[in-house]
Amino acid sequence: MQWRSIVVGLLVLRLALNCVLWLAFGLGPSWGFNFPIQFSFSLPRAEPEPGANTPKRSYLSFFEEGRDEYDRRFGSFPDALRVRMRSMAKDMFYFGYDNYMKYAFPEDELNPIACEGRGPDVLDPSNININDVLGNYSLTLIDTLDTLLVLGNVSEFHRAVKLVIDTVSFDKDSTVQVFEANIRILGSLISAHILLTDPRHPFGDIELENYDNELLHLAHDLAVRLLPAFENTGTGIPYPRVNLKSGVPPDSINETCTAGAGSLLVEFGILSRLIGDSTFEWVARRAVRALWNLRSNETGLLGNVVNIQTGQWVGKQSGLGAGMDSFYEYLLKSYILFGEKEDYRMFKAAYKSIQSHMRRGREACNEGEGDPPLYVNVNMFNGQIMNTWIDSLQAFFPGLQVLNGDVENAICLHAFYYAIWRRFGALPERYNWQLQAPDVLFYPLRPELVESTYLLYQATKNPFYLHVGMDILQSLEKNTKVKCGYATLHHVVDKSKEDRMESFFLSETCKYLYLLFDEDNPLHQSGSRYIFTTEGHVVPIDPRFREKSWEEQFPYEEPTKEPPQNLKIRCNMYTCLLQCERIPEERRYALPLKSMYMRQIDHMVGLS
Repeated sequence: MQWRSIVVGLLVLRLALNCVLWLAFGLGPSWGFNFPIQFSFSLPRAEPEPGANTPKRSYLSFFEEGRDEYDRRFGSFPDALRVRMRSMAKDMFYFGYDNYMKYAFPEDELNPIACEGRGPDVLDPSNININDVLGNYSLTLIDTLDTLLVLGNVSEFHRAVKLVIDTVSFDKDSTVQVFEANIRILGSLISAHILLTDPRHPFGDIELENYDNELLHLAHDLAVRLLPAFENTGTGIPYPRVNLKSGVPPDSINETCTAGAGSLLVEFGILSRLIGDSTFEWVARRAVRALWNLRSNETGLLGNVVNIQTGQWVGKQSGLGAGMDSFYEYLLKSYILFGEKEDYRMFKAAYKSIQSHMRRGREACNEGEGDPPLYVNVNMFNGQIMNTWIDSLQAFFPGLQVLNGDVENAICLHAFYYAIWRRFGALPERYNWQLQAPDVLFYPLRPELVESTYLLYQATKNPFYLHVGMDILQSLEKNTKVKCGYATLHHVVDKSKEDRMESFFLSETCKYLYLLFDEDNPLHQSGSRYIFTTEGHVVPIDPRFREKSWEEQFPYEEPTKEPPQNLKIRCNMYTCLLQCERIPEERRYALPLKSMYMRQIDHMVGLS
C-alpha cells in the first residue's frame, strides 16, 4: 500500500506543477478550462509564403511593449563587476604599452604580431598611410603620456617624461601630416606639461625634480616646424604636409581636407596662451575662418576637400566622418576653452545646418513613426544624399551632442553604432546603411564609439553604458589581442588581422574604457574641470586660456550678442559632469533604451 501512496502523491504533485506552469507561463497542457485572466506571449512568427503580398516594414517597426527583459539585463551593473572591468581595461593598456616599450621604442609604433617596431616608410615616401603619422619621433610613447597619469602610474609617467626629454628631437627629415602631428604629438606634450605643472595637483603630487618646462619647449619647437604649412597659400588654409627639417615639400599638393586644416585651434591656441605668442593661434584661427567663409550660401555646409590656393571645393561631400569630424568638434571645444564668441557662433550655425540637411529619419528620436535618426553624407550645395554609407569616425558625434547638451539625440544615435558593433564585434570602417552591410571591412582599434559611450555614461549615469563598455572591452580582448599587443582587424567578419597597433589605441581607446569603469578617478572629482582633445588628451578648463597676454587682437569684430548661458561651462556638459554636480536624478535617463532601443539593436544584429 505504501508504494501506491507514493505514486498517487507523485501524480498529484505533477498535476499541481503543471497547473502552476500553465498559469504562469502557458507551458502546461490544455485542460479545457476558461480563466478570466488573459495572458499574452510573443511567439515566433511563421515565415511568409514566397511571393506573399506582405507590406515592407521599416527595420525598426517591430517595437512593442515589454521592457522588463531589458531592465533585468541592463538596469544594474554590480560594483564588483565594474572593478573587474576597470582592471581588465588597465591590463589591456599595459599589455600594449609594455610590449611597445620592450619591442618597439624608440620607433613610432608597435607591430604586435611580429613583436617589432615600425617607423616611417623611407623607401616609399608616397606611402602616406604610414608616413602621414609616423615621424620617427617615438610617437606611441609621447601620445600615451597623460594616459599613464589617468591610470595613476606616476612613477612610469615620470620615467616616460624623462625618456621624451632625453631622446626625442624634431630635427628630422620626416614629412608628416600637420593635423596628425598636431593632435598626437603637440597635444600630448602640452597636456603632459600642464598636468605636470598644475598647482592644484589633481593626480596627487606629481612634481618632477628639476623639470624646466622641457615638454613645453619641445611643443614650441614642433609648432614652429609646422608653421611653414601656413605660408604661401592663397587662402590661409595650410598645406596638408610639412617636412620637419625643410618645410613644405616642393611637390606638395594644393588640396587638404576640412578636418585636417580646421582642427588645429585647440592645441595651437593653448600653446599661444601658454607662451604669450599669438602667432600659432592666429594662423590656426585664420584657417578656420577661411574654411567657414567658403561654406555654401544655400545650405551652410562645407565640403570635405578644398584647394588651398583657389578656395574651390574639390570634394563636395558634407558629412560627420572622415575629413570633417573634428572640425565641428573643435568649434565647440575652442569656445569652451577660450571663450571666443566667434567659435560658438560658428558651431551653432554648423549644428543647425547639420540637423537641417544631413539628418534623416523621424523627427523625434524615441517616438513617432519611421526610422530613427541617421546622419548621411550629402552634397554641400543642395543637401542631396551622395552615397549610402557612414564611416566609423562618425561614432564620435553622440559624444559631441552630449557636450552640446543634446543628450536625447545622442542616446538614439549611439544605439545605431552600438548595434553595428554588436553585430561584428567591431566597427567596420564604412557601413552601408541601405544594404545593412559593411562597405570597407577593416577596424584599426578606433576609439570613437568608446568615447561616446563614456560621455553618455557621465551624462546619464545609466548602467546600460557600462554594459556597452564591457561588451566592447571583451570584443577587443577576444578579436584583436595577439602575441605582443592588439592588432588592427583587416576584416571585421572573419577577424583576420593586420600587423599594426596605432598610437590612439593606448592614447584614447584604453583611456576611455578605463575611465568608464573608474568612478573614483581624479578627472571625476568635484572641483576639477577638464576637456579632451580630439586625440583624447586631457587639458584643464583654465582661466589662463581665457586671457591673451599679447596686445594686438584678431582683426575680427565679434558679435555683441552674448551666447546663451547654457553653454557657459555648466553642469549639463560632460566637461563639468566629470567633476562637479551630476545631473539631478529626475533628469537622468533611467532607461535610455526604453526597450525600443535595445530592440533596435537586437534587430540590426539579427537577434530578433
